[in-house]
Amino acid sequence: MPILITDPADERLRDFVGLTDVKLRRVLEPAGGLYLAESEKVIRRALAVGHRPRALLMAERWLTDLADVVADVEAEGVPVYTGSAEVIEGITGYHLHRGALASMHRPSLPPLEDVLAGARRVLVIEDVVDHTNVGAIFRSAAALGTDAVLVTPRCADPLYRRAIRVSMGTVFQVPWTRIEPWPAGLDDLRAAGFTVAALALTDDAVGLDELASDPPERLALILGTEGDGLARRTLGRVDLTVTIPMSGGVDSLNVAAAGAVAAWELRVR
Repeated sequence: MPILITDPADERLRDFVGLTDVKLRRVLEPAGGLYLAESEKVIRRALAVGHRPRALLMAERWLTDLADVVADVEAEGVPVYTGSAEVIEGITGYHLHRGALASMHRPSLPPLEDVLAGARRVLVIEDVVDHTNVGAIFRSAAALGTDAVLVTPRCADPLYRRAIRVSMGTVFQVPWTRIEPWPAGLDDLRAAGFTVAALALTDDAVGLDELASDPPERLALILGTEGDGLARRTLGRVDLTVTIPMSGGVDSLNVAAAGAVAAWELRVR
């Protein structure tokens, strides 16, 4: 039976407190072994891949839309909390217009070798700190045939609520892990048989269309930060740099858009 919450300070809701405080949540969630899934679609995708819920919080109308989920998780002893929009906003810090939140046990990251096994196209996200961009890159990776995604130690958390939401839950389906230390981890990619390319504006860069015309069997493509691009120490260790030919006086694209273009052009045909 769902538990009605009337007090935003209820200690049982601590997983859901202060969701608009990004600095707090970036520390609290990994340290606490949890992440937040928001919206019916994302919650269902998380459960479908076997992720285990800790608790659910939802507006009363969603008890009907998610009746099957509520029944399943309650049968496993997972609490389901509900309350008025005002109480829920007092807990989370914002209006929960997508109706439902699930606090999930954070899965352990797989070893690099497991993520790379059988992969032919890999995207590496270096130090991208915007969760929206990270989520969008994962969504493109899932849609455009990328086999795996690797994130560097300073990259934003792909399991942060906003990244998950922007990815539409595809972060659950694309194999991924952190690659560290970085950029020394590039040697692990080469040892696994990958040619390592960097998407960057350099004088010796080859055009994306040229690389796509005769691509290596296994290719890892590194995407850089939103502002400064890839670090020099990274560019000094890659096998080649590649650029997207531009027109209209534009020299570059947003990192998520660039990743989508590259993923499409370099997909295994």
